[in-house]
Parts: sequence; C-alpha cells; structure tokens
Amino acid sequence: MFPLERQKKIIEILTIKKVLKISELTDKLNVSVDTLRRDLNLLTKQGKIEKIYGGVKIVESKFGESAIDERMISHLEEKERIAKTCSEWINDGDCIFIDSGSTTYQIAKYIKNKKNLTVVTNSIPVITELMNTDVELIIIGGKIRKNEQSVVTFDYLFNFNELNILKAFICTSGITLERGISDYNVEEALTRKKIIERSKEIYVAADSTKFGKDVTIAIAPIEQINYIITDENVNKDLINEFNKTNTELIISE
Repeated sequence: MFPLERQKKIIEILTIKKVLKISELTDKLNVSVDTLRRDLNLLTKQGKIEKIYGGVKIVESKFGESAIDERMISHLEEKERIAKTCSEWINDGDCIFIDSGSTTYQIAKYIKNKKNLTVVTNSIPVITELMNTDVELIIIGGKIRKNEQSVVTFDYLFNFNELNILKAFICTSGITLERGISDYNVEEALTRKKIIERSKEIYVAADSTKFGKDVTIAIAPIEQINYIITDENVNKDLINEFNKTNTELIISE
C-alpha cells in the first residue's frame, strides 16, 4: 500500500472509531510502528489528526461544514428516528423531494415499500438506496459536489417549473427563529431555495444540534417552513417559542 493510500485509510478508520491505539492501527494496516509513525507525523502536521497518550484521534471540525461521510455516522440514532418520523408523513402516490444530507438520506430507508411514490432528489446516496425498488426516481441535473455526493443545479440544466412536488424534505446546517434555516454552501442553498419555491409543503429534517446556529448562507425564513422534525434533545424553551409561530415543531420519539 502506498503512503497516500495508507494515510487515507487511517483517516477513514478514525472517522468511524474517533480514537485508536497505535497497536490497533499497526494491526489494521499491517505495517511496522516506524512506518505508521511517519504517516501519523505527516497527518498531524496537516491538522487532520491529534496525537494522544498511546494513540491518536481524529480532529473534529470546529468551523464550517464537516464532510458528509463524517456526518453520516454523527448522531446516527437521532437521525434515524427523525427519518422514520418523516416517513410517516409520506403517503402512497406522493411526489416528494429528498434533499442531500445525512439526515434526509436516512428517509430513503423507510419508504421502499410505498406505492406509486415518486422521489425527486439531488442526493447520490438516496438514488443508490432506492435504485432497486419500485420508487420512481428523478435526479436533478447539474454539477456533482463530490465531497457531499450531491448534485447542485443550474437553471439551464433543469427546468424547475415543470416540477410538481407535494412535500419537500430539506436538510439544513442552522436553524434560528430570527433568521430561519441556513447552510454553508451557496450552491446547495440555491438548490434548496428553488425546491422550496416549487413545493406545496416544506419539511425540515434536522437533529437538535442545528438549533441556535445561523451559518453562512440564508435559505428561507421560518415562516416558509411548514414543519421541522427533530429529536427529543431539543431545548424545551425552543419548543415554547415555536408554539408562537406557524411552523410546527415535531419531536421524533
């Protein structure tokens, strides 16, 4: 295995395990301690890992958007419960949009047996999950964001005016009552804005860590959102505040 391949494998393992002993890594990679230390020294200089006593740990993202692979395993139980609750709002015969994102992706696992369902999406993992089912799939045209495994659209490649979406399930990186929902990437935000314009009902699927954050790009004010589906760890004061709005806060069990 070449050094770059080995270093990529180290990051992949630590993304899942978070912390590992040196001995565990040498066993997994089948390399000597000296070889491993050279890789770890380079990754430490790059700021990707941090050395701790007897081992190493992944450096968590403090600013900006973390990678989709990392978010797929972060708060997974909460995201699965949120997705299951979302699926209960999806009926046979619906035409829905499923956004790219680690929470909205989980929805695809719960809707495979729906009848006459049409799913419009910009998520490659959602397409992969539903490929061998009876669900009718439409993927929007545009540019591939490899790190997000998503498609960000351009008007000249996809005619949004032809879409007739009943329910859109949107993900977000930030939610505040004052500023609404927001995201880090301008292209993803523009795609969501377009979908919100063309959809009859808007559902935001977001775990409780997204509340209180107002990140780089505004997507939509709270009054444009019909439902926000989140987990039971959401601040109880926020629940009271949402009761004063027209946006229904749904807590997944």
